Amino acid sequence: MSRITSLEVAKRAGVSQSAVSRVFTPGASASRQTVQKVQKAAKELGYRPNMMARAMITGKSRIIGLVVAYLDNQFYPLALQLLSNALQKKGYHILVFTASNSQGAAEEVMQELLDYQVDGIITASVGMTNDLAARCAMAGIPVVMFNRGQEGGDISAVTSANKAGGRAVAEFLLSCGHKQIAHISGWSGSSTGQDRKAGFCEVLNAHGMQPQVVDGMFDRDTACAATRTLMDRGTPPDAIFVGNDHMAFAVLDTLRHTLGVRVPEEVAVIGYDDVPLAAWPSYDLTTMRQPINRMIEATVDTLLTRIADPTTPPRRIEIESPLIMRGTTKGPRT
Repeated sequence: MSRITSLEVAKRAGVSQSAVSRVFTPGASASRQTVQKVQKAAKELGYRPNMMARAMITGKSRIIGLVVAYLDNQFYPLALQLLSNALQKKGYHILVFTASNSQGAAEEVMQELLDYQVDGIITASVGMTNDLAARCAMAGIPVVMFNRGQEGGDISAVTSANKAGGRAVAEFLLSCGHKQIAHISGWSGSSTGQDRKAGFCEVLNAHGMQPQVVDGMFDRDTACAATRTLMDRGTPPDAIFVGNDHMAFAVLDTLRHTLGVRVPEEVAVIGYDDVPLAAWPSYDLTTMRQPINRMIEATVDTLLTRIADPTTPPRRIEIESPLIMRGTTKGPRT
């Protein structure tokens, strides 16, 4: 059976072939009557536009590549869902790849995306080398880093204000009267982990305190081991700031169920992200809320602006986060 063409749809609908093309081109102008006739004819004939053929003609694939490092953390499946929904509303199709943060894996995935001739790329918690950024720029493909920053290179980045968030956590714990404060940080190779730790330690250092810091690697098992290590020390912490909620859940489980420690009576715990699970009664986690909807909006706007006008300079956007107080901390002292 031969493939139905746009010419056949045009004849069935009683319109021109260019009218059919406009109906199936996001953002193109067509009257409501024309749209109804073309969609009716297309449905009757079983017609679907050939997106690859259109891409060859227009030079635009209407495809955005989304690259994510891992999906264990609830924050990223939610972010991918919201990014996909937002881009689809703008008439783009989504191509999702997973890649570890190792240089070779990221480069291999990015090369595949270049081969697909995507119109733009969004990376979520994936590092980019300046060389890789330069190759994307040479190919005319804009890149926006979501929830990860990078100095140098022609790359836009959208994050929460991580340093400010780390400072806010430290100030809150000090206001609660905590004296032995520890930090299970995010992976030290990521800007988010570095910035949250930097803001947190900056405030405590200014108060003459040296927090105990362990790299949790954004990994559940590593966070569990770090919790046991901290609590086995001669002077265990009375508060732990954890670099994201994914690790914070592991910390809470270890404290409560492995070590028999009462939270928050003996140890207060604060996370970062405010994923849906944080509000569940089993965890009731105090955490810094990443403003995900505003981050998604800024990411999509930044990418589409650069697709429309490649001369637009890269943006570095940081969005403030609020502290969400729940049951794993005690309120500040008056």
